[in-house]
Parts: sequence; structure tokens; C-alpha cells
Amino acid sequence: MTAGFNPPAPQALAALKDIVGDNGWKAGADMERYFEDPRGRFTGLATLVLMPDSVEMVSRIVRYCAGAKIGIIPYGGGTGVVAGQLSPDSADAVIVSLERMNKVREVSVEDGVLVAEAGCILQDIHDCAAREKMIFPLSMASKGSCCIGGNLATNAGGIQVLRHGNARDLCLGVEAVLPDGSILHELSPLRKNNTGYDLRHLLIGSEGTLGIITAASLILKPQDPESVTVFCAIRDHSDGVTLYKNLRAALGESLSAFELMSGFGVDLVRSHFPKLPAPFAQKHPWHLLLQFDGPTGLADTVEQVLGKMFEDNLLIDAVIAQSETQSEDLWALRENTPEANRMAGAFCSSDTSVPIRKIGVFVNETNAALRDIHAGLRINTYGHIGDGNIHHNVFAPEGTPKAEFIQSHPDIIDAVRMAINEVTHRNGGSISAEHGIGRLKTADLEVYASTAKQAALRSIKAALDPDNIMNPGTLLR
Repeated sequence: MTAGFNPPAPQALAALKDIVGDNGWKAGADMERYFEDPRGRFTGLATLVLMPDSVEMVSRIVRYCAGAKIGIIPYGGGTGVVAGQLSPDSADAVIVSLERMNKVREVSVEDGVLVAEAGCILQDIHDCAAREKMIFPLSMASKGSCCIGGNLATNAGGIQVLRHGNARDLCLGVEAVLPDGSILHELSPLRKNNTGYDLRHLLIGSEGTLGIITAASLILKPQDPESVTVFCAIRDHSDGVTLYKNLRAALGESLSAFELMSGFGVDLVRSHFPKLPAPFAQKHPWHLLLQFDGPTGLADTVEQVLGKMFEDNLLIDAVIAQSETQSEDLWALRENTPEANRMAGAFCSSDTSVPIRKIGVFVNETNAALRDIHAGLRINTYGHIGDGNIHHNVFAPEGTPKAEFIQSHPDIIDAVRMAINEVTHRNGGSISAEHGIGRLKTADLEVYASTAKQAALRSIKAALDPDNIMNPGTLLR
């Protein structure tokens, strides 16, 4: 499934420009922002950027490209970190950006549904839901710039998966343009609809390789009367899994987020964002950031349960946010972690998951494997304990610039990535938890996916996109 684009002929480019109109395309230097990788590892290429403003316009673009066998790169907010929105190896493609399809078409509180176009920024969807005293519970650090189309294309996870699920679990239906240009109209708000293959779930997580999602019916939930944010200090990451089990037993679905952060990671964030207050007077090796949402009186219940955790010697210290501002400051320590990793020069940022019961073993084995590669490596381990998604961000030894270290150890990036993959696989995990495969992990998928799964993926791709025009080179090589 490698990218083998046909170079678009001048008449083809002219025809595509005519479809979107004078304000619907960009070329030359105006395309540069669409070539950027958030982590700076890749640079994209393309012949033309098209910006349709309706599903009918997307359909006309895809139908023309299908006939001319022109490769299409779907583009949302550009926040993907596995190069799924980039074509680094060939300029013989057109980017289809959904940025002008950014309207909320409908909100139905009775149905608990919001219909949003693919180019809607996630934060704008949150704000729209809040005006109706509802929530759309998908949330992540990039919510101010990521788009719902990309969230669905990658089946994004985020910080509230343990209570509300991934993007897939929060979508009732999609509108999409398929590889032949036909439009799939499946925006029904129905919770029960057993009428054959669930094409919604086939498209969600397909990373634009089976079609372009243009709109979605998203699940809204009522706002909880009370929210409680708690920042904890623990002795060891393994205590986090024990606490998770105990808190779930005591508080059930009120536990919305359960984030693990290393002491090294907290210090790293505060070194790059010095205005953020330190949660504790002294340093601790490991931290947990917890969010509880539920009925009035929840704060008193949380405080009582945490008291029991202190008695059981599972907590060293804890601070309960006393205001919305304090809650935002505590969450900022977590949400600024990816940016702090980038600013500090992480050369490998993993996204793997393991069964929750294996998290302790996974963290220990990964750290040991990475230090076997190079004893001086620094590792920022953090992630979502409630869904087993633990990230390792790896840095050069203290005092050694990233570029210099990579130049003197040219195989280090692949060695680190594969070491993390091996430990993940050995512990029954997945090499991609919430970011997708993109172009970064296609070779890894061939190593770790079963023969049956790979054959099924290729058969589905060939059936729906026989000419391989939809995001060629992503997911499958």
C-alpha cells in the first residue's frame, strides 16, 4: 500500500481549483504550515492544498481524484504525532483540509447529540455543549487546536477514557466521503441501529485511508453538579495501580481521570512553565492527578475515601483543589507535559498500552531495557493509568544536546522505540494506544500485528479504495 501518486497534470490542478473556487485553495509558500510536524521529525510535501466548505465539494474533489488517480491527504488540525497528515516522501499529492467545514450543525439536548463538521475545534465543541449545560467528554492537551475529524480518524483517547471511552465510544454516526466520491449519510442520533456492518466504526480509527469524515453526531452528557481535582504524591508507580483499584471500588463512575506523572516530569514542566505553582513543598518520586465528577456532596466523600488511602499507607501527600483556578493549575502540570517534553528535546515519545494489572511490570521492564541501551538516558514516564496507556519520553543524558547525542548514536532512536515495543508486546499490550499508526509505525505494525489481522486490513482497504488514493502510505505500506 505504498504511496505511488500520479503527478497531477496542470489541467487536473486547474479543475480542482475550479471545484473549490478562488478562496478554496493554496499553493507555493502558502502551503508551508500544512507541512509541519508537531514534533519536528518530518516535513510534509504536496502539490496543492484544497479547502472545501461542504460535503458536496469534498465529494467532487474525491470523485475527480479517483478518476485521475491523484493521492489525497486528509487534513484536520495538524496535531497528529505519527505523520498521518503528512506526505514526507512525495509532493505528488493534494491535501484536503477540512478547516472551512467548522460549523456545529445541530444540538439536541433531548437526544443528547451535537452534530459537528469535521473541522470544528474540540474546544469549540466543548464550549457549545457547555452553553446547553452539557459536556462532550473527549478531552486532551491539544483541545484548543485539534479538530473532531482528526480525533475520530485516529480514535483519539485523552484523559477521560476510563469513564467515557475513546472517540469511538462518543460518536453515534458519521457523514463521510468514500474513495469513489459517494457520500455516506449516517448522522442518525439513534442508540440502537442494527442494520448490517457498522460503517461508522470502520471509518473511525481508519486514519483517512477509507474515506474522509466530514461530520459526526457526537454524544453529549449532562454536566455533573460537583467536580473534585486532587493531586497526590505516592512512593512508587505500582501504588498507583493499587489506588486505582481501591478508588474505583469506593467511588465507581465518579472517577473520571487518573493520571500518573513522575517527579522528573513535574520538575520538567515547571522548568519550562515556571509560573505554574509547585503542588507540594518537597519533591516526590511519583504523582497522581485525579478528577472526580458526580452529585452534590462528592467532595466530602472523596475526602473520606482519601483519608482511608492515607491510613493504608498508599499516599504520601495530597492537595484537593479549592477553586477552579487551582484545579486548572494542577491540570496544567499534566497538559503541558507534551510541550515540555518537546522543549526539553525528547528524541523518542512512545504511545503504547498494556493491561492495567501489568503497568508496574511494564514501567520497570521498560526503564531497565532503555538503560541497557544507554545508562545515561533520562526517561519521563507518565500517562493514563485507568486505561493502561503509559507514555515514555526519552532524553539524551544530562548536559548532552539532543542533536549531538543522536549524531554520535545514530541508531539510538530506533533502538529505543523497538525496546519499548518489545516490552509492550511481551506484556500483552498495543504498540499504538491513542495516536494511531500513521506513517511512523507502519513497519512496526507489520512486526506486531497478526498475519490474519494484516490480511483483513489489506482486504478492506483494497475493497473500498482499490486505487489507493486515500492517504496512501498511512497505516499500510
